[in-house]
Parts: sequence; structure tokens; C-alpha cells
Amino acid sequence: MTFSVNTNAAALSALQNLNKTATSLGKVQTAINTGMKVASSKDNGAVFAIAQSLRADVSGINAATASMDRALSTIDVAIAAGEAVSDLLIEMKEKAVAAKDQGLDTASRTSLNNDFKQLRDQITSIVSNAEFNGTNVVENGGDDIVAITNDDASNTITVQAQDLSLTGSIVSLTAGSSISTQDLASTAVANIESSIQNVNSSLSALGAGARRLDLQRTFVSQLRDTIEVGIGNLVDADMAKASANLQALQVKQQLGLQALGIANQAPQSVLSLFQ
Repeated sequence: MTFSVNTNAAALSALQNLNKTATSLGKVQTAINTGMKVASSKDNGAVFAIAQSLRADVSGINAATASMDRALSTIDVAIAAGEAVSDLLIEMKEKAVAAKDQGLDTASRTSLNNDFKQLRDQITSIVSNAEFNGTNVVENGGDDIVAITNDDASNTITVQAQDLSLTGSIVSLTAGSSISTQDLASTAVANIESSIQNVNSSLSALGAGARRLDLQRTFVSQLRDTIEVGIGNLVDADMAKASANLQALQVKQQLGLQALGIANQAPQSVLSLFQ
């Protein structure tokens, strides 16, 4: 055994161990403060890179979800307009059928025709106002609905526009349609019946598109949740384990300080050699 006052090997060893404990303690405290075992690339470069890539996927999925939400809202407005048009056509049919009665007097026919024209014009009003976020699916020349369905916008779902205006082919009426005569009323009844069938077909198409978008949105939402759980598995700290490690490291730190203190006192034993 060598006694030296210049070099204290025991103290140096105790200091190295104490520094290691302090480093580990710092990591555990950071994990507890942030809730993450991998908070930066310094903690684990490979895992951090994977987590960042997955976070980018989640960001893209959020954008796709917003796109589908807008599309669904646009379709909801279009469906509401289509249902209103269908209801108006049913009311118009009642007026037109009544106007076919040969026994109507002039005043009654005029009254029915006025009601008919008001309902006709209401179709134009509804169609022109069926807009959401600048998109109108049911007007003449309306825009198709295109929604992003994945994280990089490489896949989309398109729902075709349905022209429910009086100038389109779905509603077999015009801005000048009337039931002012029995013949005109007879023609109007036939046109309205075909229009009701056509509008119902358009509503079916819009409903099918909405259903598809809703299913895709549900899937994308589940996918996002799964990815987020995966990110958590990669980077989140186990708080119970971190708490146990913190207590253990705090005890080791205290013991290390005591060991360093004992090691620092060792050179004083040299003095006994000179007594």
C-alpha cells in the first residue's frame, strides 16, 4: 500500500462515481420534468428521428382530417338544400295537380299559379345560397368536392356536384314555368314528377359521398391515434420507473458524497507515520 498526499486514488474514484450518479440523476429529472425519456436527439438519435417522422405523419393526417371535415360540412349544406328542393317540388306538385281541375275558376287558378311561382322562385333562392366555405355543390356550374384523405395528399375522395338549379338537367323546370292554364299544369305535373325522382337520385349520390367521407375520416382518426400511441411508446417516460430511479439515485448521490468525504480524509493518516 502506498501512502501519498499528492495523489488520492480513492478520492478520484469516488468523484468519478459521483459524477456518473449526478449525470444519471440529471437525465431522470429531465424525464420527470418533460415526461419524455427521449426529448431530443441527444437522448437517442435513432429513436428521436423515428418519432419526428411519425410526428410529421400525424401533422399530415391532421390536415387531411380538416379537409374531410370541410368536405363533410359542404355536403351537409348541399344535402340540406337538396332536401329543401325536394320538399318544394312536392308542394309544387300539389299546386299543379290542383290546377289541372277543369272546374277551377279564374281566381282560384291565379291563386294557385301565384303560389306555384313563389315555390319555383324559392328553389332558385335555396340553390344560390347553399354555399359553405366558398363552395356551392348544387348550383349551375357548381364545384365538385375534393377531400384529402391521407398524410401526404396523394389520395383524395371526390363527390360530384349536383346541379339542382332551374337551368340544369336534374330539375325539369325553368324560371318561367307556370300553371296558369290546364295544359301548362299538366306539363308541370309531369316535369315535377321527373324532377322529384332526379333530385332523390342526387340526394342519394350526395349521401353516399358523405358516408364514404365519414368512414374515411373515422379510419384516419383511428390511424392518427395509433401513431400517437406509437410515438408515446418510443419517447414517453415511464413515470413510475422514473420515480423509483430518482429515489435510488438520490440515495446513491448521498452515499457518494459520504464516500468522497471519507476518501478525502485518507491522506491525513500519513501524519500518524511521523508521530
